[in-house]
Amino acid sequence: MNTIQDIIQRINDGQLDERLLEIYQTKERIPRERKRLISSIAEFSSLFPDNGEIEIYSAPGRSEIGGNHTDHQHGEVLAASITDDAIAIASKTDASEIRLLSKGYPMLTISLEDLQKDAYPDGTTEALIAGVAAGMKDRGFVIGGFDAFVTSDVLSGSGLSSSAAFETLIGCILSGLYNDMKLSDVENAMIGQYAENVFFGKPCGLMDQMACSVGSLCHIDFKDPTDPVIERITFDLDGAGYALCITDTKGSHADLTDDYAAVPAEMKAVAALFDKEVLIEVTEDEILENAAKIRSECGDRAFLRAMHFYAENKRVQKEAAALKAKDMDGFLKLVKASGDSSYKYLQNVYTSHDLTHQNVAVALMLSEQILRENGVCRVHGGGFAGTIQAFVKQEAVDEYRSKMDAFFGEGSCNVLGIRKFGGIRIV
Repeated sequence: MNTIQDIIQRINDGQLDERLLEIYQTKERIPRERKRLISSIAEFSSLFPDNGEIEIYSAPGRSEIGGNHTDHQHGEVLAASITDDAIAIASKTDASEIRLLSKGYPMLTISLEDLQKDAYPDGTTEALIAGVAAGMKDRGFVIGGFDAFVTSDVLSGSGLSSSAAFETLIGCILSGLYNDMKLSDVENAMIGQYAENVFFGKPCGLMDQMACSVGSLCHIDFKDPTDPVIERITFDLDGAGYALCITDTKGSHADLTDDYAAVPAEMKAVAALFDKEVLIEVTEDEILENAAKIRSECGDRAFLRAMHFYAENKRVQKEAAALKAKDMDGFLKLVKASGDSSYKYLQNVYTSHDLTHQNVAVALMLSEQILRENGVCRVHGGGFAGTIQAFVKQEAVDEYRSKMDAFFGEGSCNVLGIRKFGGIRIV
């Protein structure tokens, strides 16, 4: 019996501490997570006072380590789930609806009787929830009503994939409450992508959802996106003397949907010249041999973005090999090369529609000046606004974080841990 009183008692008695340590990596974080859970349970109880039994779920954000904009072309990526996560206090109900409140937002109600895409406006949280429920139903899983309170420290628009973490979380709740947690990590990721592509209206690849759902540091090959090849890599970043830092540059994501959508669209336009759907089906030699035609019919930027894809795909393979060989110097050189390629060829560091605001470019410039020989940096995630990533020598972390916070605001630079779990049920 997972009554509210019983779970609170277990948290206060430290019975969940071992589980929390597995998830969040450090003992120093356990008091914070205890407080967070108890506070979230109290919020749930005030919202849904008739629900006496609860379950607790967690889904992490993700950090793209390598493979900038390769997944949607069925390429390869290197990604990690992180210790920042979204958690949900959830309770099964008899109603044919989902009632969910995310902290700081209004209550949402989604009818499970109406899971048509046209019933929900593009770009809304309701569309994501309905999309996950519809995706699970289409795959033969049981769906049903629940009440939930959600809180997240995966910042929206941070490049850490708050939407993918949320999709993973909804999938986990439905899997736990109605399917004995039988939804696989890969299926959960695919359902999340379906929700985002079809219901939410964002043409993303599968990397974000896969990293959030699968967990750990993973090398993923999307050549067959219905059956991706996943290799978990064991690597002790702390033991190598480095920390993973993500800085939120506070750039606006408003009106950037077209910028994001143009990247896969232009790459696919190049592939279409060869009667193929995605670039992985075309060789790099074919691209070079037909450069004039590509430039004429698709444009120079499309040609450059295609060339980025091939180089980045090979870099992911080399990065994975370097980490497995514990070759940190080799890995860092590849990270820097990835950042250079994203800046020059992929061109996703700033939008061409607003040249006066270049937060990511400024953050990269500052990072290079601050770090010098103490680390490397690159654009993080989809780009255009949002965050940058830096691998920083541990002895330089305090100075780096302090100077980046001074420029972009207190709390802008965060040091992240890599967790071994994807979406899970805590209790």
